[in-house]
Amino acid sequence: MIEILATLSAAASAGMRLGTPLLIIGLLQGNELWSHIPILSRFSPHILLWLLTSWSLFELFGSKKLIGQRILQQIQLILSPFVGAIMGLAVASATSTPSWLIACIGGCLALVIQLVVVGWFYRLRGLPLWAVFLQDSLCITLVLFAVDAPRKGGLIALILLWFAVRSAKQWYGWYWQNRTQLTSRE
Repeated sequence: MIEILATLSAAASAGMRLGTPLLIIGLLQGNELWSHIPILSRFSPHILLWLLTSWSLFELFGSKKLIGQRILQQIQLILSPFVGAIMGLAVASATSTPSWLIACIGGCLALVIQLVVVGWFYRLRGLPLWAVFLQDSLCITLVLFAVDAPRKGGLIALILLWFAVRSAKQWYGWYWQNRTQLTSRE
C-alpha cells in the first residue's frame, strides 16, 4: 500500500512539471544518479543532468509568462503520462505489484492532473502567478514526500485527484449552462 501511495505522489508531481521531478529523484539517489530508474538508466548521467536542469529552469522561468505557459502546456500534455509512469516506477521499485500496473497508475494520474491544469489554463486564459508558484511548490513537495513520507504524499495526490473530479463536474455544468444560453439566443 505504501508503494502505491508513493507512486501516486510521484505521478502527481509529474502531472505538474516534467523535468523538476525527474531531476530531484535522480539527485536524491546520490552518486548513482538515475542508474535505478527505468528508461533513464540507459542514458549518460551527464547528459541527463544537463537536459533535466535546462528543462527545469525553463519550467521554472517560462511558466511565469503566458507564452511560456502555452508552450509548456502542450509539451507537458504529451509527455506527462510517460514521465508519470517513469516516476511511479522509480519510487516503487521494490514492490510485489506488477510494474506495468505501477506504470499505468502513474501515467494515468499524471495525465489527469495535467488535463486539469490545461483546462484551468484555457478557462482562465492563463494561470495566475500564485497558481504557478503553488504548482512549483507542490511538485517539489510531492517528489520529496514520495521518497520520505509516501503516506502524506499519497494523501495530497488523492486530494488533487478529488480536485480534478470536482473541476470536471464544474466544467460540465458550466458547459451546459453556456450551451443553454447560446441556444436561447438563437
